[in-house]
Amino acid sequence: MERITRNKEETISLGKEFAKNIKKGDIVIFNGDLGAGKTHFAKGFTEGIGSKNLVTSPTFTIMNIYEGGRFPVYHFDMYRLSSMEEAEELGFEEYFDKNSLDGVSIVEWPSQVEGLIKKPYYVVSIEKLDDNTRKITIGREE
Repeated sequence: MERITRNKEETISLGKEFAKNIKKGDIVIFNGDLGAGKTHFAKGFTEGIGSKNLVTSPTFTIMNIYEGGRFPVYHFDMYRLSSMEEAEELGFEEYFDKNSLDGVSIVEWPSQVEGLIKKPYYVVSIEKLDDNTRKITIGREE
């Protein structure tokens, strides 16, 4: 699926719409440059799960947990990590084990921890076309 959004509200709305089809144990990775809109999409996604929590980028905390919806959402920003091993030392591998995951994990900057997240997973790619317009592509890697 590919969509063009023209403002952050449309990006949030698309995230909300996408979340309706997500099931417990799913993993979603985000690709996009700084400022592309990954956190706005995550806000909509978390709303779509039913959580009323305030969604912020976990850039400095690395992981935020949003509860109160159909199941917990584990929101990762791996930008500050340097390897899969560093993520494992922090105990993050449990959030990517589809057999025991009690919610959904969403991951910004997954390339920083390559090898940690096993397929299948959803991929949300956000391309900044101009200050407000984004091309958002959603697919599934098997």
